[in-house]
Amino acid sequence: MTDTAAQAGELDVLCVGNSIVDVLTQTDDATLEQFGMVKGTMALIDAEQAEALYAHMSPAIETSGGSAGNTAAGLASLDATCAFIGRVRDDQLGDIFTHDIRSIGVEYATPAATDGPPTARCLILITPDAQRTMNTFLGASVNLGPEDIDADLVARAKVTYLEGYLWDRDEAKQAFLRAAALAAANDRTVSLSLSDPFCVDRHRESFREFVSGHVDILFANEDEIMSLYQVDTFDEALQHVRQDCRIAALTRSEKGSVVVAGDEVHVVDAEPVGKVVDTTGAGDQFAAGFLYGYTRGRDLATCARIGGIAAAEVIAHVGPRPQVKLADLVAQKL
Repeated sequence: MTDTAAQAGELDVLCVGNSIVDVLTQTDDATLEQFGMVKGTMALIDAEQAEALYAHMSPAIETSGGSAGNTAAGLASLDATCAFIGRVRDDQLGDIFTHDIRSIGVEYATPAATDGPPTARCLILITPDAQRTMNTFLGASVNLGPEDIDADLVARAKVTYLEGYLWDRDEAKQAFLRAAALAAANDRTVSLSLSDPFCVDRHRESFREFVSGHVDILFANEDEIMSLYQVDTFDEALQHVRQDCRIAALTRSEKGSVVVAGDEVHVVDAEPVGKVVDTTGAGDQFAAGFLYGYTRGRDLATCARIGGIAAAEVIAHVGPRPQVKLADLVAQKL
């Protein structure tokens, strides 16, 4: 670690991802069919589609979001030191995102764009079965490039956590490669979330190359990891991923999670939930809990348990971020 990094103060996690304002509303299956949506997935939409869908939506909750932003919020709720890198525009939504993420204690200093597309937004439709279907207009967030990766932040962070949703443009790929190279040069840890089967299907080969060449801790759910290796069973995928990265933390919804690290395999039960209300942010909060445990030197099974506690909290209510202090909740349950 550089002297400058030490002087500025060490960070637990640096999150890099899309800066998105989330718009969440309750809906029914008929609306999904009307707009040609596939339940439980994320689709990219353009500005015109975003305006049409927003006009159709019922009253909504609007909050700063984005996958890695949600993870940063979870880490802050666990009293971890955290920073975020992501692009917004100098508009109203950009101001909202910036204020919100700083207000929860996350360090955020990426300069706002002064031209180009507006700040990104994600229109999230939640059906009665608690599935969330996301329609994302990526706006300014997709213009993240290697020049936005702050070398000092990477050097200060124990873990640099990268959001797979960004892996769509060459500039973002270069940003990830720069972040990974800086982390390696400072003997730091690189983590990646595969984010969505949609992302894996689009970028399977480059994801696999990045995972095997640069990633220390991989986060994926059952569908994502099976898609990554194009296998029919979870167990087959597990055998592949253990050869590609040091640690893989794999979530399986109500089945809990499996953490594999070389010859180690830890199967961790899901935390009990009274009623599943909204699965938005479950994977993001699992990553927050896991990385919090990891940066505190906890064993891998305990890291997964903390991740499960954070995920269970967020799926019990509408919205992708904790509504209670996760640090207190973890203290009660461990």
